[in-house]
Amino acid sequence: MKINLKDTFNKELPADSDLSNTRRQVYNACFSFVTPRVPSKPTLLHYADDLAETLGFSKEEMSSEVFLNLVSGSAVYPKTQPYAMAYAGHQFGNWAGQLGDGRAINLFEMLSQNQRWTLQLKGAGETPYSRNADGLAVLRSSIREHLCSEAMFHLGVPTTRSLSLVSTGDKVLRDILYNGNPAYEPGAVVCRVAPTFIRFGNFQLFAARKDITNLKALADYTINYFYPEIQSEGKEKYLQFYQEIVNRTVAMVLHWQRVGFVHGVMNTDNMSILGLTIDYGPYGWLEDYDPDWTPNTTDAEGRRYRFRNQPDIALWNLVQLGNALYPLIEDIASMEQVLNSYSQQFDSQFPIIQQQKLGLAAEYESTFQDELTTLLTTSETDMTIFYRNLANVVKTDTPDEALTKVAFAFYQPDKIVTTLKTSWLNWFELYLIKLKEEQLADAERKAAMNLVNPKYVLRNYMAQLAIEAAEKGDNSLINELYTVLKKPYDEQSEYEKWFAKRPDWARHKVGCSMLSCSS
Repeated sequence: MKINLKDTFNKELPADSDLSNTRRQVYNACFSFVTPRVPSKPTLLHYADDLAETLGFSKEEMSSEVFLNLVSGSAVYPKTQPYAMAYAGHQFGNWAGQLGDGRAINLFEMLSQNQRWTLQLKGAGETPYSRNADGLAVLRSSIREHLCSEAMFHLGVPTTRSLSLVSTGDKVLRDILYNGNPAYEPGAVVCRVAPTFIRFGNFQLFAARKDITNLKALADYTINYFYPEIQSEGKEKYLQFYQEIVNRTVAMVLHWQRVGFVHGVMNTDNMSILGLTIDYGPYGWLEDYDPDWTPNTTDAEGRRYRFRNQPDIALWNLVQLGNALYPLIEDIASMEQVLNSYSQQFDSQFPIIQQQKLGLAAEYESTFQDELTTLLTTSETDMTIFYRNLANVVKTDTPDEALTKVAFAFYQPDKIVTTLKTSWLNWFELYLIKLKEEQLADAERKAAMNLVNPKYVLRNYMAQLAIEAAEKGDNSLINELYTVLKKPYDEQSEYEKWFAKRPDWARHKVGCSMLSCSS
């Protein structure tokens, strides 16, 4: 394999002097050198072919023993030194201190198509930051991460990616519901890919310890390699850095809200400094449209990370990052302006996205959108199916005809007929008036709507079916879902079965409704 390595993270930032994987508190260092755990019987279950091509791997290389050794942790690539990064963070709003890469091990940085990439193994064993855990991952969570990373990329959502999924041949003990009933599950390793995996928490760690020297070193490194457009010096450089992070975070969250994605664990240590979606644990898509839904069992009571709260939590996390960067800027007024720009950007752009989802170019009153949100919620409506089928409504439809075209999205259609039909007809009457005022023809509008409203998303029940099949040795569903999700905006009539509401059996099934962080 012709891997064009670059100067790696570990050559420019302070390293931990202890070279072991032993769990410990690490001071005055950005990372620790570690050695991935060698699995007993690694097997390549799947790889993302287009990402492999982007990175410069051929099909022959992807099927080679050398590649399997690389992405399973069986062997360290020559002249490289794997490492785990140190960071801290707020978890569910509470300061947690040192966290770090508990089971994520960066292999190296490489250059492909003039882009820097970091390859990282998740589930490759204990690191100094594993706390009381083993640093391993199970097959079910690894399948979910692998498929979702790629699904989000093809949806157009800023995200880290997943190159490969490997079963380790080892058993891992996990308590999936945290209810005192642990069981052994098949282990796995995912090879994640991103320009960098630096997080808000990397900066928070140094700020909390008042290690301003390393805080500055990390900021300078990040700006140099990942924000090269920033050419200013001194405090202005770090202020611009903060502004760019805010801008990218806004863009990421706007995309989440557009497609109905709920992250589930928006801790500050799960926030990428590049505005990428990172760490696919308990996630999900809005199905029975509930803005207060969270996929995380740990968050079931407080619902801190519910769908409607994601924009505000992102802002809260940016405040924490600002606190960490303050020693480099020391200008509260300017930093407040940067933070204020978050809400300004979100509030100006989100209504435009809502208009695009409805196929309306002209602005409309907020009450029209509010009424729709209320109807979607009270009607228990599948968000993805509703917006996708809304594109089939034409200007000459009656309100009754329009309602019929979206009826497939309702989980309880009888409820619509008995109690909510009048409200829906009233809304569609207004919607049709607005459509008739639009310049685009029906076909053009439908095409435009179908570019922002996906037909296929990775519903939890779909991932669960793939998991259950894979645990029996059948990887065909992983392959099929990967293929479908590479073209989420296309009709793909041969895969129409996946354009469906969550089945009744999945409503309360473990892995389909809510999930824990256990993986």
